[in-house]
Amino acid sequence: MQNAAETSAEKSAGAAAGALFAPWVRELTQPLLPLFKEVLTVSFFVNLLAIAVPVFVLQVYDRVIFHAGLSTLQGLVIGIFAVVAFDFFLRRTRARILQAAALRIDVAVSRRLVDKITALPLRSLEAKPASYWQMLFRDAELVRNMLSGPTAVLATDLAFALVFLVIVAVIALPVFWVLILVFAAFIGLAWHAGKFVADATDQEKTKTIARDALVSEMISGRTTIKALALGERMREQWEERQESSIIGSAARGVQSDRYVTLAQSMTLIATILMTTVGALAILDQKLTIGGLIAANMLSSRLLAPLNQLVGAWRSYASFRQAVERLGTVFAEPEEIAATAVQMARPAGRITLDNVTFRYALDASPAVEGLKLDIAAGGMVAIMGPNGCGKTTLAKLILGLYKPNEGHVFVDGADISQFARRDLARWMGYVPQECTLFAGTIRDNIACGHPDATDADIIQAATLARAHSLVTSLPKGYGIPVGEGGAQLPGGLRQRIAIARALMGDPPILVMDEPTSSLDRVAEEELRTSLLGLARDHTILLVTHSPMIVQACHNVVIMERGRIKMAGPPQKIFAAAPRVGETTPTSAPVMRIVPTGEGVAAKEHS
Repeated sequence: MQNAAETSAEKSAGAAAGALFAPWVRELTQPLLPLFKEVLTVSFFVNLLAIAVPVFVLQVYDRVIFHAGLSTLQGLVIGIFAVVAFDFFLRRTRARILQAAALRIDVAVSRRLVDKITALPLRSLEAKPASYWQMLFRDAELVRNMLSGPTAVLATDLAFALVFLVIVAVIALPVFWVLILVFAAFIGLAWHAGKFVADATDQEKTKTIARDALVSEMISGRTTIKALALGERMREQWEERQESSIIGSAARGVQSDRYVTLAQSMTLIATILMTTVGALAILDQKLTIGGLIAANMLSSRLLAPLNQLVGAWRSYASFRQAVERLGTVFAEPEEIAATAVQMARPAGRITLDNVTFRYALDASPAVEGLKLDIAAGGMVAIMGPNGCGKTTLAKLILGLYKPNEGHVFVDGADISQFARRDLARWMGYVPQECTLFAGTIRDNIACGHPDATDADIIQAATLARAHSLVTSLPKGYGIPVGEGGAQLPGGLRQRIAIARALMGDPPILVMDEPTSSLDRVAEEELRTSLLGLARDHTILLVTHSPMIVQACHNVVIMERGRIKMAGPPQKIFAAAPRVGETTPTSAPVMRIVPTGEGVAAKEHS
C-alpha cells in the first residue's frame, strides 16, 4: 500500500516539473522569453551582490580589527553602502519586470480561456458544473502567480546556489564539506516533500471542488431552497463536504508542516555543525574567525531558498493541477470559428435527415431517427410529454447540439459547416429558462447586436409586446435588470428574451415555452405578433399552450424521442391515439409544405 502511494505521489511530483513544459505553457511563455532573460540577468547580479556583505564581514574581522585599519574600515563602509543601494535598485527593477510579465500572462491566459469557453460546443459546457468553469479562472491566476511571483524569484535564486558553494570553498574550505552534506540533505528532503505534499494536495483539491460545486448549486437554486425550506438539508450537505474539505486540508497541512519544521531544524543543525567544525579549524589555524562568520552568512543565503522550496511544494503541486485542467480545456474541440463562404440570408426551410442524438455515447438516444422537412414560412408547434425530446430537437435545429447520426439542413445546406455567429444571425432563440445579463433592459435586448439603433430595439420590443411595459417603468429601457433579471417580473423577463431573439430580424425563430410566464392577455398579444411574423418567417414553438397551438399552421407530436405525428392541428387532434396505443418503431418522413390555404403535412415513406 505504501509503495503504491509513493509511486502515485512520485508521478505527481514529476508532473509538477513537467507542467512547465506543457505545450500551451510553452506557447504562452515564448513571447515572454526576453522578460524572463532580463529577470535572470538581474537575479544574477542580485545574487552576486549578496556576496558583498559576507566579504565585508570577513575583511572587517581579518583586516580592520586585527590591524586597527580605520581607513580601511571607512572605505569598506562606503563601498558596502553603495552595494546596498545598487542591490535595492536591482531588486526594484526585477519587481517591475515581473509585474509586467504578470500583466501579460494574466491577459494572455484569461483571454485565451474566455475565447475557449465561448468557442466550446454547448454539450462540452453542460458536461461540467458551473463551479468547474469558475475554478478555471482561479487556475489562470495561479499560473500567473507561479510564473511571475515569489516562486519565480525562488527558481532564479536556486539557480545560483552552486555559486555560493564555490565561494564558501574559497574562503572557508574546512567547513565546505559540512555545507555539501547539508546541501545534499536539503535536496533529498525537498524531493521527498514534493512527492507526498503533491499527493495530499491532489486529494484536498478534489474535495474542495466537490464543496464548491454544492455552493454553486445552492446559489443558483436559492429560490427553491427558500420556497421549500431546504436550508437545513442543504446545510447538512454543505457541512459534510466542508468537513471532508477541511480534513483534506488538514492532512495536507500536516504533511507540509512536518517537512517545513524538519527543514528549519536542519538549518539550525547546519549552523551548529559549521560553527563546531569551523572552531576546530580556527584552533588548528586553518581558518580565520572572519572566514567562519562569512561562511555562516553565505550558508544562510544558500539554505534560505532550499527552505522555501520545501514549503513551496504545495504551490508547485497546485500549479501542476492548474496547468493540467487548463490544458484539458484548451485541447477540447471547438465549434467552427468562421464560415468558409458567406451565404445569403436563408428563406427558412428546415430539414432533418435521420437525426439521432445521445447525451452520452453509452446512453439511450434522446431523439432517434428524426425525419422532418419544414418549408419556409408558417408556425409549427412541437408538442409531447416531458422528456420526449422537444427541447433537444430545438437545440439540434439551432446547431447547439451536433447529431450523433444524420444531418440538419437550412435551405438545403448542412448547418455543421456554419459558424455560430452566422447561425445566430439566422435563428432567433428563446430558451425555456430566460436568462438576462447584468446591465439595463436596452443592453439585454441589444446584447447580440451592439450596433443596433434605438428604433431597432423599440421595434423588437414592440413585437414582443414589451415596449409599453418597459416605458411604464421609472427608468424605462435604462433600468438595471439585476443578476439574471432578478429585479424584473418573470413575464417582463420573458418578453425581453423574446425581443432579444427578434433583434436582427432572423428568418427562423425557435421558442421553447415562450408563454410560460405570460398571462392570457399577453399570450394573445404574442400570438398576434407571431402570426404576423409567420408570413415570411419560419417559427418553431415548443409549447403546450392551447391558444398558441390553435394558431399554428402545423403541429409535430413527439413521443420517446421520435416524431409520432405531424400535420395541421385539426387533423392531428382528430386522429389523436387512444390511451394504450403505442408509437410505430420507425417514423415516416414528415414533410410540412405550404398550400394555398395555409400549411399542410404530407407523409413520405
